[in-house]
Amino acid sequence: MPARRPAALHCGRKESQLARHDPLNRARFWQSGLLPGLSLLTADFASHDYAPHSHEAIVVAATEAGGSEFTSRGRTAEVTPTAVLAFNPDEPHAGRMGRSRRWRYRGFYLEAPAIAALTERCGLAATPYFLGNAFADPALAGALLTAHRRLEAGDEDLALEQALVAALGALLARHAGPGGRPAPAPRDAALLARLGRLIQQRHAERLTLQDLAAPLGLTPFQLIGLCRRGGRLTPHAWLTQVRLAAALSLLRQGESAAAAAQAAGFCDQPALNRHCKRLYGITPGQYLAGLRAA
Repeated sequence: MPARRPAALHCGRKESQLARHDPLNRARFWQSGLLPGLSLLTADFASHDYAPHSHEAIVVAATEAGGSEFTSRGRTAEVTPTAVLAFNPDEPHAGRMGRSRRWRYRGFYLEAPAIAALTERCGLAATPYFLGNAFADPALAGALLTAHRRLEAGDEDLALEQALVAALGALLARHAGPGGRPAPAPRDAALLARLGRLIQQRHAERLTLQDLAAPLGLTPFQLIGLCRRGGRLTPHAWLTQVRLAAALSLLRQGESAAAAAQAAGFCDQPALNRHCKRLYGITPGQYLAGLRAA
């Protein structure tokens, strides 16, 4: 067996099984038909930490009980039931329990079709962009939670569509603006684009920082700085997220968990399961169950 390459951006410790019962943390993921591209999550955590990650979707969350801490844009803030959280697509963030012993919250994930539909239904001239991530707005938090509970109960009538669009529209009207995050310098933008293509093309390999930096004409240290300046995930987190997306895509196509994990570049099924929970709060099985229930 070949020796392990040093500093590989690959797997860490192994676990003995794909999914273990977790009495401290419960979560459910599903999709809604009210807006195309709208997914939902309800979670009740006593010990969960989210590793740094991002989503292709707008993420909106409201807390029902307890709270947590989140880190984004270089700062850490506390989450309470009076606040609404919102993250733009591809905006890195992380979360942890902090001082709270419990965090029960509900999340909305608006992918590109849902963003387009909501933008059209709200009569916005441009795609919205959040200039902050946490907004003290108790009335809005309550409206979002009420709509979310009704969606979980299976309601999808005109009255609920009205309540959902009104709540999300109020979020955009009060706390978002047009435009987007400042673009990186042209050279950085070109390097980041090349890095993204490289990770997509080689994510199944056992890569090192040097493997990613050298094709860009950078040192490993310069590569880390490039990602930081561009407001991106670290190289390791970026690679992990691309691997996870690849594995979930294979699972959606009917591939087995073992084959999907290996093809995506993970050590084994437990590694795939662990990273899915660390980044998204659910197992691959919960993710697939949510898709089947749609």
